[in-house]
Amino acid sequence: MVHLPGLIIDLGLILGAAAIVTLVFRRLKQPTVLGYILAGLLVGPHFPLFPTITDTKSVEVWAEIGVIFLLFSLGLEFSFKKLMKVGGSASITAIVEVAVMLLLGYITGMALGWNVMDSIFLGGVLSISSTTIIIRAFDELGVKGKKFAGLVFGILVVEDLVAIVLLVLLSTVAVSRQFAGTEMLFSIVKLVFFLVLWFIAGIFFLPSILKKARSFMTDEMLLIASIALCLMMVILATNVGFSPALGAFIMGSILAETTLGGKIEHLTMSVKDLFGAVFFVSVGMLIDPKVLLEYAVPILLITLVTVVGKMLSTTTGALISGQPLKTSVQAGMSLSQIGEFSFIIATLGLTLKVTSAFIYPIAVAVSAITTFTTPYMIKGSGPFYAWLNARLPRRFTDAIDRYSSSAQSIKSTSDWRLVIRSNLVQAVIFTVIIVGIVLLMARFVIPYWGTSYLAEIAGPIVTLIIISPFLWALAIRKVQPEATERLKKNMRYRGALFMLRVFRLGLALFFVGFLINSLWSYHLAVLSLLGFILLMTLTYKRMQNVYDKIEGLFFSNLNDKEEVEVRESGMHLVPWDAHITSFIINADFTGIGKTLMELRLREDLGVNLAMIRRGPFTIHVPDRLEKIYPGDVLYVIGTDEQVEAFKKYLELNSRAIINYNSADLEVSLQQIEITEGSEFEGKSIKDSAIRERTKGLIVGIERRGERLLNPESAVVLEAFDVLWVVGNTRRIKLLQKKGAVS
Repeated sequence: MVHLPGLIIDLGLILGAAAIVTLVFRRLKQPTVLGYILAGLLVGPHFPLFPTITDTKSVEVWAEIGVIFLLFSLGLEFSFKKLMKVGGSASITAIVEVAVMLLLGYITGMALGWNVMDSIFLGGVLSISSTTIIIRAFDELGVKGKKFAGLVFGILVVEDLVAIVLLVLLSTVAVSRQFAGTEMLFSIVKLVFFLVLWFIAGIFFLPSILKKARSFMTDEMLLIASIALCLMMVILATNVGFSPALGAFIMGSILAETTLGGKIEHLTMSVKDLFGAVFFVSVGMLIDPKVLLEYAVPILLITLVTVVGKMLSTTTGALISGQPLKTSVQAGMSLSQIGEFSFIIATLGLTLKVTSAFIYPIAVAVSAITTFTTPYMIKGSGPFYAWLNARLPRRFTDAIDRYSSSAQSIKSTSDWRLVIRSNLVQAVIFTVIIVGIVLLMARFVIPYWGTSYLAEIAGPIVTLIIISPFLWALAIRKVQPEATERLKKNMRYRGALFMLRVFRLGLALFFVGFLINSLWSYHLAVLSLLGFILLMTLTYKRMQNVYDKIEGLFFSNLNDKEEVEVRESGMHLVPWDAHITSFIINADFTGIGKTLMELRLREDLGVNLAMIRRGPFTIHVPDRLEKIYPGDVLYVIGTDEQVEAFKKYLELNSRAIINYNSADLEVSLQQIEITEGSEFEGKSIKDSAIRERTKGLIVGIERRGERLLNPESAVVLEAFDVLWVVGNTRRIKLLQKKGAVS
């Protein structure tokens, strides 16, 4: 008789139980994650009525692989480019919410008599909301096109990155067993350094390689190559002192920026689902029903802290970021749960053997309860806002509206602040690149060349040649030349600009002298310093061309892939509570072939049509004679009520279901404040050419407390006017950066 290994039997038991239980959960319209956990409980050692897993060690290895693929998949959905677009509102809200929940979790744990490490990890468990549960709830409730949904998606994107940072920091605390300030600071600096280095290197090399290999790469080869890249980054991250999960997340986020990112996500989905199921089943295996009964009171208390704490902290953070009260309350009530990342953080505590065994089942129980409450919280957020708004003092709500309007205005950035910020960002980026290249050469490349005299001379020379374009950019490259030239005309800034150039040049010389000194002797380092200055002088133009090619390739790779779906949005019109939503027009819509003048969308429904995307063509701010055709994507601006009315109008006049979502950030609704002395002051809207320069439309003006909707082109702009402009996001920001609004 053939002997079957225990691992195969266990795997069959795990997947069989998972399939049966999740089938029931799908029938009941409950998250499959909870089904996996229940399946793990049934086949675990604490539930003797069913067959039990025997080879737990092997299952733990499979579960760790599951975490790697879960984080890899999360990275594919994440994208650092997406993070840069979420805006300040989502970032501020997420940071406030996470900070408050970390503190509340720690206080709750200490109040329950737990030790310090249990309390710290409880804070981490409670701080991250569940992307899966929220997306599912939004789909079922049909609120993805609402204004607050854009803010919620933005917060979830920021939370993903914060969760990665938490994994690193909690690992540091767990190892040191104390809050060592210098050690924590070093961990953060180290994390930032490697994040920037890996992202820049990944975007520079991977898209180019995948682009060249695309013609002969089959789906099978792409799947294998993607998993290989993921595991290579896992190994690299582990070797530099980070968790395997971080490496998987980073590689996923890099591949997400490539043109094959969507395809890779599709190909790896089955692998992620398989190992993810094993991971969540292993979560359930660790649950002891006796522990749940024993800790019933703490579970209920922590659930209450989670729901109330997340609702209040998110609402407060959104208000601080400048969101109106309605959006803040709806976002707060939508994020009142914990999910997948909470399990990963709890797993980390168990793996490092720094937390008690009861933390895990408590986290699972709280997640299960808050999963069931989430749809009701989202559905009740609107009525709760109405109830709250009716009872708050009028002065308080008016103050929130004024602060919200002011906070979201695009105010002019002075040339000096723009130059300082750009120079500092450039200095940080080039510092990371130069240090990264020197470390790579010193530790991995040069040692393989042997110890001969020729190798000792050639190593630093090759290193210096490789980093020379970045040294040139750090020391000499002009940053914000237009703003710099304007500042030079003012005597007050000339000395500061000179010191800024000296700082950059000194930093470059420091790297040449200090870092090369680590490879060579002191005397040779001095000679290389002189050689660097001579090289920069003689090859200025050539060095500029080399750097321009490097930078051009990087940005070409970075911008090569258009965002397939951007769910976060900072496009809010506070006084009228408006935002942008996109609708796809079906072929059976009765308005096909009619002009916008005939459809009377603005007159009857109050919405403005910001843009029409028709195949490869884009019509910005279409005129009244523009017709609607099948497959058109309409970008509509309006309040929640107006957008909902427009959606119903489309559904009433179309037999098929209308698809809609929060619009992407190529077109946005933003404020521009006309300050005193601006080039626009005293000009009419037509003469200001703002519409042409932004490819947009001025849909509103705030002036001395009054609001003018859809102003005529003859309206003259005055100092301190606040313009509401819907148009191309990049063009609006470019208008600001070029100092057009002073």
